[in-house]
Amino acid sequence: GGYGGGGGYGGPRLNSKGFHGEETPDPRLERELFERPEQQTAGINFDKYFDIPVEVSGDNAPDPVSEFTPELVGEQLMRNTVLCNYNKPTPVQRYSIPIGAQGRDLMACAQTGSGKTAGFLFPVLTSMITNGAPPQQGQGGYRRKTFPVALVLAPTRELASQIFNEARRFCYCTGVAPVVVYGGADVRVQLRDLERGCDLLVATPGRLVDLMERGRVSLLNIRFLVLDEADRMLDMGFEPQIRRIVEQEDMTRERQTFMFSATFPREIQRLAADFMKDYIFLTVGRVGSASKDVLQKVEYVDERDKLDSLMRFLQTVSEGLILVFVETKRSCDHIEDMLLREGFPAASIHGDKSQREREFALKNFKNGRCPILVATDVAARGLDISNVTNVVNYDLPTNIDDYVHRIGRTGRVGNVGNALSFVNEKNRNVARELYELLAENGHETPQWLSSMASFGGGGFG
Repeated sequence: GGYGGGGGYGGPRLNSKGFHGEETPDPRLERELFERPEQQTAGINFDKYFDIPVEVSGDNAPDPVSEFTPELVGEQLMRNTVLCNYNKPTPVQRYSIPIGAQGRDLMACAQTGSGKTAGFLFPVLTSMITNGAPPQQGQGGYRRKTFPVALVLAPTRELASQIFNEARRFCYCTGVAPVVVYGGADVRVQLRDLERGCDLLVATPGRLVDLMERGRVSLLNIRFLVLDEADRMLDMGFEPQIRRIVEQEDMTRERQTFMFSATFPREIQRLAADFMKDYIFLTVGRVGSASKDVLQKVEYVDERDKLDSLMRFLQTVSEGLILVFVETKRSCDHIEDMLLREGFPAASIHGDKSQREREFALKNFKNGRCPILVATDVAARGLDISNVTNVVNYDLPTNIDDYVHRIGRTGRVGNVGNALSFVNEKNRNVARELYELLAENGHETPQWLSSMASFGGGGFG
């Protein structure tokens, strides 16, 4: 590697490709990045997983690839795939890599757990490494402004950190420097990270707008834009910030854009039409479909009996991690307390907890110290936690998309998972869609659910 030429203006120095990262191997960092005890080994269903139907529409879509090769992803990225234990591309990657290589825009509807993070990071990094940094624009004498080349937007700090951790592994020794910024954490630390040099920026929309207003980040050099879980970002009310970032700042149209979303409602279609040109549309599995690798069960349980039913169920689970979804932050804390009181090793995560508390709870959950995690939707959307064997919908969500996202936390990367949902009169509004989804995926549908779905009424016991 070695560093070719300083960055000028007393800013961070640049390497031979014009980026800010290291190109020389570092054995200690390599161990830290790639030796991960909790890493999910590709599960038993991996080969079946490659049969997931993929539909491609759009003009002149390139053929999919069937393996990672140095010609395709470059020597160093190839080495990193080996270090990551990735032996072949997932369905999303098979298409996204050649589409990326052609410089085309991509809108992909893919269920969570389908390897989509690597699906957009690979083509972006491959292009960056092959082409080097674009000529620095508008650098001026002001060294404290950062000009990243790639921007990944994600809805929550958890998802942003997770994408960043993947990016650190893929960027290793490539010379590309990744940085993550999100709200709820110390901005000074993030500013220091940016000042050290940033080529690939992973960000939540609110914090990015804040940093742009402070004059610390410019989008002038962006050549790659990725929106991950775009539907979720719109649900959370981020559309004005996203439109401002993409359309009203200094970002050029001469960029490549990737959008990923588990569902494809009209608002997302509009966003895709506004942000992309001549894009290729990819659906992996049915749009918004629930993973076939998740065994889904429903039980009729009155509100007052839910806690007892949950504890009875927890006693039957002998291994793996259990994620319990609840509706409110208050019941999140209450259920965690009740479980701890009864001797169940539980932790909880919701939006009112500090970043440190959330990270601590997630860490203890991942390493199995607290194999039961009680969570609200916002906190758990997009989390990639291996070895979640059971998801429990203690409170069902109000729409089917959220249900699909929740059960996508298990059965990831082709492993088999289980989802149990407590249903009662309160959930009448999702009964029909839930019934159709279970039927479509070949799960058993109890008689009371079909009555609830067809009448939207009637008493059950």
